[in-house]
Amino acid sequence: MAKRSVPGKTRRIPAAEAVTKGRAAPAHPLDWLFEPLEDHPGYLRRKMFGCEAAYLNGRLMLVLAAGEEPWNGLLVATGRESHPALQAQWKALQPHPVLGKWLYLSQNGAAFDTAATAIVEHVRHGDPRIGVDPRPKKRKRAAPGK
Repeated sequence: MAKRSVPGKTRRIPAAEAVTKGRAAPAHPLDWLFEPLEDHPGYLRRKMFGCEAAYLNGRLMLVLAAGEEPWNGLLVATGRESHPALQAQWKALQPHPVLGKWLYLSQNGAAFDTAATAIVEHVRHGDPRIGVDPRPKKRKRAAPGK
């Protein structure tokens, strides 16, 4: 554990939270879920709202979250039209309470490991129900007079 200085107090924080200059960022506690995707030629990993996002062939597929509920598990990027089929296959998947167009598998659920592993395998094999095309980035306008 590392110590974090707080005015008037020093509290211990887990080593995974301690970030030191010159060191790699701490590993995400759910990194193991993305391992099967790492050898895919179209795999890309990016940070997204404090989470870790996996892209395959330019499509956003999955997001790992390790915070407080409802940001503690696996978010499955999908369209609402795919919700019924995916929820029938994995009963623990629920619409995310903040990002309702996506499905969410809480890490606190008993079926998390089994369902999350199966979902990642479906992503790896190109399940068309999973994944969304990211919105194109808006071009920045030049300041007037430049």
